[in-house]
Amino acid sequence: MLPNKKENLPKYIAIALIITLAINMLTSFISQSAFQEIDYSTFLKMIDEKKIESVQITEDKIIIVPKADKDTPLVERKVYYTGILNYPGLVDRLYNAGVSFKPVNEKQSPIMNFIVSWVLPFAIFYLFSSMLMGSLSKRMGGGAMSIGKSNAKVYVQKSTGVTFDDVAGQEEAKESLKEIVDFLHSPSKYTKIGAKLPKGALLVGPPGTGKTLLAKAVAGEAKVPFFSISGSDFVEMFVGVGAARVRDLFKQTEKQAPCIVFIDEIDAIGKSREGTIGGNDEREQTLNQLLAEMDGFDSSKGVVILAATNRPEVLDKALLRPGRFDRRVIVDKPDLKGREEILKVHAKNYVMDESVNLKEIALATAGAVGADLANMVNEAALRAVRMGRDKIRQDDLFEAVETVIAGKEKKDRVMTQNEKNLVAFHEVGHALASALQKKTQPVHKITIIPRTMGALGYTMQMPEEEKYLMSKDEILEQIVVLLAGRAAEDLVFNEITTGASNDIERATQLARQMVTIYGMSERFGMMGLESIQNRYLDGRPVMNCSDQTAAEIDDEVQKILKECYEKAKTLLKDNMEALGKIASYLIQKETIMGDEFMEILNSISQKED
Repeated sequence: MLPNKKENLPKYIAIALIITLAINMLTSFISQSAFQEIDYSTFLKMIDEKKIESVQITEDKIIIVPKADKDTPLVERKVYYTGILNYPGLVDRLYNAGVSFKPVNEKQSPIMNFIVSWVLPFAIFYLFSSMLMGSLSKRMGGGAMSIGKSNAKVYVQKSTGVTFDDVAGQEEAKESLKEIVDFLHSPSKYTKIGAKLPKGALLVGPPGTGKTLLAKAVAGEAKVPFFSISGSDFVEMFVGVGAARVRDLFKQTEKQAPCIVFIDEIDAIGKSREGTIGGNDEREQTLNQLLAEMDGFDSSKGVVILAATNRPEVLDKALLRPGRFDRRVIVDKPDLKGREEILKVHAKNYVMDESVNLKEIALATAGAVGADLANMVNEAALRAVRMGRDKIRQDDLFEAVETVIAGKEKKDRVMTQNEKNLVAFHEVGHALASALQKKTQPVHKITIIPRTMGALGYTMQMPEEEKYLMSKDEILEQIVVLLAGRAAEDLVFNEITTGASNDIERATQLARQMVTIYGMSERFGMMGLESIQNRYLDGRPVMNCSDQTAAEIDDEVQKILKECYEKAKTLLKDNMEALGKIASYLIQKETIMGDEFMEILNSISQKED
């Protein structure tokens, strides 16, 4: 919020007046210290002794510049002055002594003198101060004169352009927020049975799931003033500024109640105060002020605080207690139905071919959030235009999914024939291990075309339905599939390459989770050895055991990986003919779809029977 020029006018005038006064006083002091007064008789004596270099005769005084050594700097020479006397012979006396002289007309009207000394400097410094404060205003979100002002953006009515119809895949979150909006519209039907408006709701979830979009939808539906601000906007380098901005924000909300306040990334100011040595005075003062304001304002006035974060575990406990943030609204990654609904919402803005099946795309994008899906649909539209079409087809959408996951095809990368053979057998090894086991996902596509994210080829699996639980056997079979690529290299070429690095990483992660989190290890049983931190961000595990136990965990993980690798080799040994034929076909075609792969595998199996 920029400062009001009318409000700051007295401040600018005061600054300009102080500077003008200081400069006039300084000028007067310098002029007084630069000239030394002497009497008239001394002046005449200096003329007779030829000690004067020049004289300037004004209306009220005579300015005398004495002679000095050539080496003396001009700034160090003393200048004298004396009063005017009616002495007719002064000019002749100066001429005879060889003194240069001239009359100086300093006659100036008092008005002009006042303008030059006061008005002109005042105007210059007023303009300078207003320009300086204006530039500070842009840099500091309100400038030095309004540094404690809130930077919240205010939306009224449907100015955000988003409603609940534009949000899909988060029905539970929408239901919680719709209730708050309805309370603001019709408070009587709630208050007559004693219900109170929640003071605050905390939107929690991974990045890209639509927390900010939901807040904008609330703004579009509420038809009340909507204040939007980021947590980082409160914190400045000056201690106390954040607290002042919190106070100013709540003063504004009281004036415009009923209204909604949305604080994005609240963890910027709401971090826990526990266990911090030294701490951050500015952030803690801001948090304390926010706690006090949320405790103090009257919920009956209709002020609701919405906040969003993807790090709820770092928030201060005092911020999360009932009476401040009464509700925690989980905005998690969408399920299959949610992803399909999100794709439908985004598909409305694009021209889709009638053959497009969004459910298949939803099945292929397990784990994707709303932002990912929006990006995929847009990538499909761009591909359709590149291919010279005016509609988006199913293959455009699938290619967009692969582009987001693995990057674009690198058609200019030329692999040697040996590398091509290795990659082909590696990928067919994955596909065969998946097809030959019962609890794995079906193969959708096999390709050996390199991608920009580093993959020289990949095998894409697509689940027939979305599952929320995995059994121990399913995890072990998934590890077998991941290690089957390396097993194929070892069996066919009797050598191993770097191509299995990502497979090994994912297999190791699954095996470690079996041991430390899922309680699926024979040695440790149902013992939690790791906990997850930053669940909604990177989900990094943290060990909860001694170093000796950690070493035993490594042994157990290695044992699981060895057993799965041996099972993968056994599966491929028993199906070497299928491995060779499918790999040869893949080398020729470069890409095989899941249906083609299963036809070849079934035809080979029927011949063997």
